[in-house]
Amino acid sequence: MNLSQQPMKNKLKIATVVTGHFTTPPPKGIVYAPMDVAVDVGEGLAKKGHWVDFYAPEGSRVNVTRVIGDNLKPLKQNGSHPVLQGPNVDNAEQHKIFNLWDQYLLAQMFKEAEKGDYDILHIHPIDRALPLALSHPKIPVVYTLHDPIYPWRAEIFKMFASPNQFYVSISDNQRLPAPHLNYVRTVYNGVRLDEFPFSDKHDGYLLFVGRLHPEKGVAEAVEAALKADERLIIVGPPVTGEYWDTKVKPFIGGKIEYVGYVPREELFEYYQKAKAVLVPIMWEEPFGLIMTEAMACGAPIVAFRRGSVPEIIEDGRNGFIVNNVEEMAEAIKKVDAISRKECRRTVEEKFAIEKMVEGYEAAFETIINSFKK
Repeated sequence: MNLSQQPMKNKLKIATVVTGHFTTPPPKGIVYAPMDVAVDVGEGLAKKGHWVDFYAPEGSRVNVTRVIGDNLKPLKQNGSHPVLQGPNVDNAEQHKIFNLWDQYLLAQMFKEAEKGDYDILHIHPIDRALPLALSHPKIPVVYTLHDPIYPWRAEIFKMFASPNQFYVSISDNQRLPAPHLNYVRTVYNGVRLDEFPFSDKHDGYLLFVGRLHPEKGVAEAVEAALKADERLIIVGPPVTGEYWDTKVKPFIGGKIEYVGYVPREELFEYYQKAKAVLVPIMWEEPFGLIMTEAMACGAPIVAFRRGSVPEIIEDGRNGFIVNNVEEMAEAIKKVDAISRKECRRTVEEKFAIEKMVEGYEAAFETIINSFKK
């Protein structure tokens, strides 16, 4: 039987933490994917009857058992905390303060765990928790890997490894640089289906959503759209610099439109009306939430064969996987053959919030059972 299908025998006591830098949810204009995942998992598990304590600074609001902040003020909340503005605080000192702010929440969590108050700690700021986890070998700790495992990180994970520390990857591809970590499970990031409603019709434009940086491939999206002679709308926070000024900005106008930053709660309107979403990533992206959000709204994906793409896109069913700009331009001409209902069905089957919560529940049970043996 698949672990995600096994009923929980006991209700768990779980503690989780993301950051002390700002409240949960964050201030308007702050997009922080690890926080979205942590909230969805925490609230989902609490809804299933588990005890969930969420460690976050004052002002945080999460629908879990308790939100614990120990009177900690957020560092970055519509302005900077006074400690960041003090004398002799340059960039290096600010980094130290950011680290210690998170470590304060982590220390409070471990202090409670020492009393036996939790079955497991679910931690998202991995780098800041490693020393505490190593020094508390009887406390089971699980990390969600949100970022790529760069060589320096793989070396540090190896250095701090201990039997009580486990990892959840957000794609199988993410594991490749460090295949021997103590992985417990791959759990794909989930989508709130009610926030991304389905549309069976589109307005005929292509869409690019994301940071306007080289690794996201916005220049390649522009090139592919022009080769296919199709309209492209670009959504992303404004940037300046040589890349934008030379690779993208000169093509704005005519068939290429830049609309700037769009709040997350309004993105679904762009996804719903898109003929297809272009994802020409130029790096090994661990998971592409934009792909699953867009498919939930019915938009097919045309993406480069990098990172988690082959785990999310089924070529010919919910989009096309290509290797370069020329192949992307050709695939664009075929997107009307993709059923928008199949795109939605993919998300319902594999990437809904409920699937993610089930995956973490099963992972936690596996870890806790291993500690009981």
